[in-house]
Formats: sequence, C-alpha cells, structure tokens
Amino acid sequence: MNVTIWIIPILAILVLWLFFYFVPVGLWISALAAGVPVGPMTLVGMRLRKVNPHKVIGPMITAWKAGLRPSVLELEAHVLAGGDLGRVIRALISADKANIALDFQRAAAIDLAGRDVYDAVAMSVNPRVIETPKIGAVAKDGIQLFAVARVTVRANLERLVGGATEETIIARVGEGIVSAIGSADSHKAVLENPDSISKLVLDKGLDAGTAFELLSIDIADVDVGKNIGAQLQTDQAEADLKVARAKAEERRAMAIAREQEMSALVQERQAAVVEAEAEIPRAIAEAFRKGQLGIMDHYRLRNIQADTKMREGLAQEETPPAGETTGGA
Repeated sequence: MNVTIWIIPILAILVLWLFFYFVPVGLWISALAAGVPVGPMTLVGMRLRKVNPHKVIGPMITAWKAGLRPSVLELEAHVLAGGDLGRVIRALISADKANIALDFQRAAAIDLAGRDVYDAVAMSVNPRVIETPKIGAVAKDGIQLFAVARVTVRANLERLVGGATEETIIARVGEGIVSAIGSADSHKAVLENPDSISKLVLDKGLDAGTAFELLSIDIADVDVGKNIGAQLQTDQAEADLKVARAKAEERRAMAIAREQEMSALVQERQAAVVEAEAEIPRAIAEAFRKGQLGIMDHYRLRNIQADTKMREGLAQEETPPAGETTGGA
C-alpha cells in the first residue's frame, strides 16, 4: 500500500517532466496567443525529429502576424534542409509589403542555393549601383582611353537561382565598353559624347542569363592614356630597321665569302701559271736534247720575246693615266 502511494506521484512527476521537455510551454502559449494553430503533438514531433521548435514556431508567429500563412510542415522541412528560416520569413514579409510576387517555395529555393534572399528582395526594391574598375580600350585613331562606369542593377527573383552573379555583369559591361571605344573613329568623339558608350553597351542585352535586371549604365569618368597607334608604328619601324640591318649584314657576309672565294681561285690560277712557266725551260732543254730545236730557233724565240716586252713597255708609256689627256686644248 505504501509503495503504491509513492509510485503514483513519481509517475505524475515523470509525465510532467516529459511533457515540459518535449513541449516548450512558453512557446506554445505564444503561438496560441498569436492565433497560430500549433498543437502539443506537433511540438513533440519536432523534438523527436531533432528540430528546435523555437527555430520553426518563432518565424511562423512572425509570418502569421504579418498576414502570411505558411504551413508548419513547409517551415520544418526548410529547417531540416539546413536553410535559414528567419531570413526567408523576413524576405517574404518584405516582398509582400513591396507588392513583389514571391512565394515560400521560391524563397526557400533561393535560400538553399546559397543566395541571401532577403538581400535579393531588398535589391529588387532598392536597385544597387555597381562601379566597374578602370577599363582601358583603344579607339581607331590609336589613342588609349580609360573609362569607369556605374551600373545600376535590380535583382531578378525569377532568375536568382542559377543566374550569373555580379562578376558576370561587370565582365560583360567591360567587354561592351572595350567594343564601343574600339569602334569609335576618334577618341575625341568618345570624350565629347560618353553617353554613346552607355547606349551601345545597354543595347547589347548584357543581363541575359544573369540574376539581375540591368537598368542603366552611366560613364562616370573617361581618361586619355597613351598614343598606342604611334607606339606601335615606332615599334614596327624599329623592327623593320633591325630586319634591314640583319639583311645587310647577311649580304656583306656573302660578299666577303665570294671575295675570299675569288681570291682563292686567283691564287690557284697564278700557281698554275707559275708551275706552267717553270716547265718551259725544261721543255726547251728536252727539245735541244732530242734535236727538235736548234740554236737559231732558240735565238729567234728570244728575239720575239724581247720584241714583245718592248712593245708592251711602249704601249704602257703611251697610255695616259686616268683623268688626263694626251694633247693640249
């Protein structure tokens, strides 16, 4: 009998402890006071699924107070998926107050994709201005220009999941500025009408496939750089001069080689003549021994040689030097 008296209070205490452990009474009362339909068994189920009820019921109360009616199952599923439910609820409330079409499923998908859905909604309401770095390009007249642009973008919630980021917008705008300056006939035209760059770039539809809507492109600054055309012409002239020098050196080397070759050929022929002249006395002696040449024949040969040398000497004396005449005017 005494044991039964003790068991009943212990069981009652155990049941109360389990109830207060699985059911956060304060949170439950707050939900009932806010008109949020959350029962004790729902809270018990969250505990069993290892979901913190405060992370679900707190944002749910905020949403219901703002006039939204998300279900507890959707909110719990988002928490189980690792999403930031508080940020999603704040984004939904902001979108609702700004009359922006955004449902819970899309907001949850944006949040799970790693994007800040609240920041995206804020950017949809208040467009963001992105300033590009200084972009250099060369006009057709060879003058280099540096331009800085301010790009006004608004988040596109429909393309936020899977859309390109701000880096893509900046890269495309830079490419468009380079193309616009490069197609200008003169850098002066760009300096006089910088808005022409904005119009050309804006007409290209650079926001295609991105998570943003391109509203405007404003050229903030344009600076004049180097005369790239003159520099390229100077470099080309220097390159042509080096090529000409190389070709001239090649021709000089070939001329020297030909001169050396001719000199060697002349020396070879002179050696052959000397060798042939050395054979003449031997041939005369051989002719004397064989009786093919007599003394008188030898004397006549010597006389002919002497006459020939005398005529050559007289011809050289009668020939005037170059630049002189033989008679007076």
